[in-house]
Amino acid sequence: MKQELFEQRHQSLWNELTEQLDTLEKSRFRRQELPANLPELYRQTCNHYALARGRRYSPNLVEQLHRLVLRGHQQLYTRRGGWIWRLISFIAADFPQALRRQINYFLVALVLFLLPGVLLGVFCYLDQNLIYSVISDGEVSNMAEMYRPDNARTGRTLERSDESDFAMFGFYIYNNIGIGFRTFAMGILAGVGTVFTLIYNGVVIGAVAGYLTGLGYVSTFWSFVSGHSSLELTAIVICGASGLMLGRAVIAPGPYSRLDAIRLQAKQALPLVMGGGLMLLAAAFIEAFWSANSLPNEVKYLFGIALWILMICYFVFAGRSKEERRHGS
Repeated sequence: MKQELFEQRHQSLWNELTEQLDTLEKSRFRRQELPANLPELYRQTCNHYALARGRRYSPNLVEQLHRLVLRGHQQLYTRRGGWIWRLISFIAADFPQALRRQINYFLVALVLFLLPGVLLGVFCYLDQNLIYSVISDGEVSNMAEMYRPDNARTGRTLERSDESDFAMFGFYIYNNIGIGFRTFAMGILAGVGTVFTLIYNGVVIGAVAGYLTGLGYVSTFWSFVSGHSSLELTAIVICGASGLMLGRAVIAPGPYSRLDAIRLQAKQALPLVMGGGLMLLAAAFIEAFWSANSLPNEVKYLFGIALWILMICYFVFAGRSKEERRHGS
């Protein structure tokens, strides 16, 4: 077959494959399903490439088909198996987009967490004896020990003072992920469990912060928590938002059966839970390897402020589609 006839017969197929690959490559920061006929187009193009080489068609045509084969292979195999790429895509776009879609749940969770925390923080700052009605005497002693100015390993009790940063990293992961998962999972109890968990964590965190500030442990406590607080506290609220979504499915399933409503809400909440888990993992890393180091407090405060600003900008702007930018949502 002459090259001209070969090109005329198959050009439409190559054009269709090219259009599909262009679309997939442009959407690399968004989750995009592969077209159903992409494998077949790719298989036929591989066959055409082999024929073009075997028949010694022009180098330009052979090179054109070669590039198409390479691009198709990238999308069919590297893309499917590239978990790192999918993780980057999730962080860059899917997670912040999911949070913006569920912003109302996030705001409710934020109020449930923040308001009790601020109130108890102020009360325990003014009356330090109030802390004993929130946590036990032993826990109060541990908190005071962890952040007293003469503690060589700020943020650690005497029993944990000799543990390595890596061991503390594992401890913080276990603790943080446990709180986040419980906050989400308790939503299955008609949302009441999530509401209680958010309020309880807000009360305890606020009470401890107010108590230690009242003791005068400002430089040790606030410099320690400043680095990881943005990620950890926000992640707890995000997990709370996902729990409230489950709770709504239980209370008001709408046109669905209760089980189908729970499945639907769980699917929509999954990106929030996954993203919150990644944030808690990052917070544990900072807490273990940064928060307890001996850098000047001013450096720690600047780092903490920068992280708050970056996080807010990330959730507001990351992954915005053209439609979102047009409506300013």
